[in-house]
Amino acid sequence: MQPSDKPLTLLGDLTPAEFLASYWQQKPLLIRGAIPDYISPIEPDELAGLACEPGIEARLVEEDGPDGAWQVSHGPFDEATFERLPERNWSLLVQAVDHYLPSVAALLEEFDFLPRWRLDDIMVSYAPPGGSVGPHVDQYDVFLFQASGQRRWQLGGQTRDDAPIIQGIDLRILETFEVEEDSDWVLEPGDMLYLPPGWAHHGVSQTDDCITMSVGFRAPSADEAVTSYADYRGEQLPASLRYSDAGRAPAADSGELDDVSVERMRQLILSTLDNPQQIAQWFGRAMTQPKYVDQVVPLDTPMNEASLVAQLQEDGPLYQMPGSRFAWRTENGATTLFVDGEGYTCTEALAQRLASPTPLHEDVLELPGAKALITQLVNAGSLSWLQDDDDDEE
Repeated sequence: MQPSDKPLTLLGDLTPAEFLASYWQQKPLLIRGAIPDYISPIEPDELAGLACEPGIEARLVEEDGPDGAWQVSHGPFDEATFERLPERNWSLLVQAVDHYLPSVAALLEEFDFLPRWRLDDIMVSYAPPGGSVGPHVDQYDVFLFQASGQRRWQLGGQTRDDAPIIQGIDLRILETFEVEEDSDWVLEPGDMLYLPPGWAHHGVSQTDDCITMSVGFRAPSADEAVTSYADYRGEQLPASLRYSDAGRAPAADSGELDDVSVERMRQLILSTLDNPQQIAQWFGRAMTQPKYVDQVVPLDTPMNEASLVAQLQEDGPLYQMPGSRFAWRTENGATTLFVDGEGYTCTEALAQRLASPTPLHEDVLELPGAKALITQLVNAGSLSWLQDDDDDEE
């Protein structure tokens, strides 16, 4: 059977094809026992430790904070912050924990039926009883996986973009939230809730060991896409390509912006932007942009191909850096490997191998062009030998 034809416990015994056809970006799905007997790879104290580290995006949400209701504080935090917290009604949220803990990143392997370039990160939240961020709406797909403890989830249905939110706080909490019928569940460890974009939801911790992992998927807004693509395309256009109205008729009124002129401008814009090959090249670069650019750091002293070969033989396999993103595309016989917002021309076999999350052993150097391209990616900070000790060996 093809992967899409095999039922997955993760999807409630649906096949990936069934899930994508009936639920993905359409309606929620509650999955009991998505990963049976799951043991959380992270403890609350460890998550709090990450939230104290500089450069890690972390938020603390207090329903009744010292400075007012629904107070939001941003990390890095210190021990004193956690010591003053009450026994209830607060939440700690840490972004991109998969970038720092391979044991958390391992959860992403369960979602290989979706493109890796669509993945955003794993946010991990901890909350004592009553901890919540209020009823709200996200504009992206998310799998809410219960790692430990219990969390009660309530759904409020699809919500309009202009739904009223509570003013004066640093959260987009809905003013009104009506729970849909049969949409009130308590999730246990190993349970998971899938939510498509635009679905109102409210999660409240029920225990003192509640850890939820949110596997989110990136989806650029139309605003972001149009602006980004226009900038990318504009950089390639010559200054001589301009609005032109040769052969136009005399103006009936010198102040009028007539229909013919507007149509000429529209055609100029459409003819320059509507380029499928350039859209694909921009899309690959856009979807592989690192979420945190400071996690992809070029080498201070670039290495050459000979040094790369020697170190690969001596130090073992290379790995994709946790903050890096890879994708590839072949069009009209030409293959581009997209890495961290850049495009590299190479063979399709090499692109497929480098875009795979599996470690790169010495045998990869046998592929045409591998030495030069891998050297570039190591120098750029996208590939490295640096891995945590608890990484699994292939």
